[in-house]
Amino acid sequence: MSDLAFAGLVEVGRKIRDGELTSVAVTEAMFERIDRLDDTYHSYARLMRDSALADAARADAEIAAGTRRGPLHGVPVAVKDLCDTAGVVTACGIPMFNDRVPEKDATVVTRLRDAGAVILGKLQMTEGALAMHHPDIIPPVNPWVPGRWSGSSSSGSGVSVATGLAYGSLGSDTGGSIRFPALCDGVVGIKGTWGRVSRHGVFPLADTLDHIGPLTRSVEDAAAMLGAIAGRDEADPTSLTAPVPDYLADITSGVKGLKIGIDRKYCSDGVDPVITATVERGVAALADAGAEIVDITMPPTDEATRGWSIICICEAVVGHRETFPERSDEYSDVFQGLLEAGTRVPGPTYAAANIARRELVGGIDALHEQVDLIATIVVPDLIPTLADFVALGEDADGLARLVRYTSVADLTGNPTISLPAGFDTNGAPLGIQFMGRPLEESLLCRAGWVYQEACDWRGTRPEIAGD
Repeated sequence: MSDLAFAGLVEVGRKIRDGELTSVAVTEAMFERIDRLDDTYHSYARLMRDSALADAARADAEIAAGTRRGPLHGVPVAVKDLCDTAGVVTACGIPMFNDRVPEKDATVVTRLRDAGAVILGKLQMTEGALAMHHPDIIPPVNPWVPGRWSGSSSSGSGVSVATGLAYGSLGSDTGGSIRFPALCDGVVGIKGTWGRVSRHGVFPLADTLDHIGPLTRSVEDAAAMLGAIAGRDEADPTSLTAPVPDYLADITSGVKGLKIGIDRKYCSDGVDPVITATVERGVAALADAGAEIVDITMPPTDEATRGWSIICICEAVVGHRETFPERSDEYSDVFQGLLEAGTRVPGPTYAAANIARRELVGGIDALHEQVDLIATIVVPDLIPTLADFVALGEDADGLARLVRYTSVADLTGNPTISLPAGFDTNGAPLGIQFMGRPLEESLLCRAGWVYQEACDWRGTRPEIAGD
């Protein structure tokens, strides 16, 4: 089962299509594995066993009858517990929402079902998708180094994939919450262009910053999931109308002739040297594959990234207006405090944050006239211990440092991919991210595929307790 659990999403889908496996057998095996291991890793908030097995049986019947829905058909995946699921609790990491039962699926859930995917359950997350887990919730455990941070806020999404408890998952990213767990748990995460994926039926943290995207163990698997969920949704007027390409079609086309920009000062000032060296190795791998590496200068980011927290907490107040302040005492002290802070932000302060944001958009757009992709780091420090992360979460300057490199693409809406990049001396994962022009996720997938093929650690698994 361990080998099957760590097989690729696309690979398993192909075997189900060709009759080498059945969706029911794979789904049953995955539930057996979850039952056996997730008491250790705590990646799931709740399982959807009955509906998953029914969907798996339907997939097998469709495939036997000659219907092919695509690479996800019959493959077990899971979704973050802020994606609405009809008739199933969607609690968003907030215990007082444990009786919140949506009547309809979120659009991304509908699209996964339409693609034939089997949804195993809902994945654990931080409270309201901010930095910290609610005190009543056991945080998901980093499978590489159990005492280290597993990433916020899509912690369960990253851990489930890293431990072989799902072939792919959906996370959300407001300040880095797809890319943080991708880094911490040694998996791939894609945050598409803002509006590329519908947010309808996904509980918001900050509407103008929120993105939904996949976490998987390989770039091709992430490309397959992104292709299934992307596209215009009339229920979400902010979703983009541009047609969705087949991200898998040219994923092996390479990077020859692409221009990859790197600001070496930006990636080294105040950055752990191990992380800076990781980015250098990443761009060197793309250079070896024929890409042109271009020295660039990032536009000023500090004012805009400081403004990220202002925008985030102000918009969070809007998202929680049905329960805050009326039920404020049912939130944790940390989350309640952030919402209260959001109500006290002066209008001119919020306006200044948005002006800085638009200036950053212009600066990044100008850079993308020179280069196709921008290489950068995910976080400036090695993955913190759990105790260090708690201390960091209580420090405004610490949180600002944490999101310094990830929040840029949330503010601008540019697509990004986060890729595993080996391990530090503690055995904790390292990572790298690339940012592209709006709607050029295909280039990110191509560059990511080249990079992962060049890495000698590909296929390395964490030592799973009880495996």
